Amino acid sequence: MASQGEVDELFDVRNAFYLGNFQQCINEAQKLKLSNPDAKLRRDVIMYRAYLAQKKYGVVLDEISSGSPDELQAVQMFAYYLSDYSKRDSIIRDLDNKMSSSVDLSNSTFPLMAASIYYHEQNYDSALRVLQQSDQIDCMALMVQIYLRIDRVDLAKKELKQMQDNDDDNTLTQLALALFNLAVGGDKLQDAYYIFQEMADKYGPTPMLLNGMASCYMAQGKFDDAEGCLLESIDKDSNNPETLVNMIVLSQHLGKAPEVSNRYISQLKDSHRSHPFVQEYLIKESEFDRITRNYSPAVASS
Repeated sequence: MASQGEVDELFDVRNAFYLGNFQQCINEAQKLKLSNPDAKLRRDVIMYRAYLAQKKYGVVLDEISSGSPDELQAVQMFAYYLSDYSKRDSIIRDLDNKMSSSVDLSNSTFPLMAASIYYHEQNYDSALRVLQQSDQIDCMALMVQIYLRIDRVDLAKKELKQMQDNDDDNTLTQLALALFNLAVGGDKLQDAYYIFQEMADKYGPTPMLLNGMASCYMAQGKFDDAEGCLLESIDKDSNNPETLVNMIVLSQHLGKAPEVSNRYISQLKDSHRSHPFVQEYLIKESEFDRITRNYSPAVASS
């Protein structure tokens, strides 16, 4: 981050990443002419994280080597985890071993990448233990997200307050506040919507912001309005997993034909098989098949 009074050369790159505009993030990063080695490294970390968000794992794995800075190797570790499902267990074992010894906190990217792996594994306790070792705003934002995921609104509120005290105007702080308000519900839903809408007006709508607005609408029972946001999101990225999940939910509320939601489910299974929604759906599907077999008609013996 830039010191007070300094121009933050990475603002546009970082902001585009936070808002989910990953291609713009990459484009801005490649246009930047930086002389400061530290700024170059921070730019590259953000840029490669944007490639990961686009599932372009090969770019990251090809361009980051064993001789790259530790921060980039942390991004590479996450790329290996995301790109090869068969190797995830061994990657997690290696990560557990690293975490059992002293972690080099000068590598500011490692805690976030390690916690992101644990988050994907739904191992929230381990993710929080890693994140608590860092005071980065990215780590604090992920902590808010995890606390909300495990229904610890009280701890999310405490962490959010720390973010606001540190940098209230930061895009991540505002997004964390919107997420918190969405989780609290009630009168806070409109506050959450205004944050998403204001950012969309200022920086342009992205699937992330449109899904946020749609979630606010659905929580208020405004399903037609939610559909408008989600259709716009599909126009921007027809394979965004959160949009597909929200379209499945919305299709049920709008009473659409079963084949409509089935199409979105099939698309999720094909493209996002490790998504928590898909994993849970597959478990329930397997359980349903098991139960129906138990109640299938017995074949009469001759």
